Amino acid sequence: MTLRKILLASAAMLVVVAGNAFAATANEEAIAERLKPYGTVCLVGDPCAEDVAGGGAAAAGPRSGADVVGKFCSACHSAGVLGAPKIGDSAAWSARHGGDLDELLKNAIAGLNAMPPRGTCGDCSDEELMAAIKEMSGL
Repeated sequence: MTLRKILLASAAMLVVVAGNAFAATANEEAIAERLKPYGTVCLVGDPCAEDVAGGGAAAAGPRSGADVVGKFCSACHSAGVLGAPKIGDSAAWSARHGGDLDELLKNAIAGLNAMPPRGTCGDCSDEELMAAIKEMSGL
């Protein structure tokens, strides 16, 4: 009888230990699923970069002058904030550097008075800034 009790107790312990091991594995898998990364970082030159190439705004081509003015320049240049030449006021734009577009572009790139460098469009190319200047000035 004692041997039988020992065997039953051993079998019961084996079942408990095996059940706990199975539960722990399932729990670890659930935890790993919850903790997996949401996304990945892909740098230029990585193989994954080819998968996302062309997906950004740069692939759409340069923005038009009207787009740049509407999104970045009009806040100040539509009302002439702090002496900024107003959109469409060719005389005010011509009074600056005699209307020399290259000089106006240099000011836009470097910033002038209250206008920060590149206006508020930190990612605008020089060509996009020039298109915006032409759009605003009518020159």
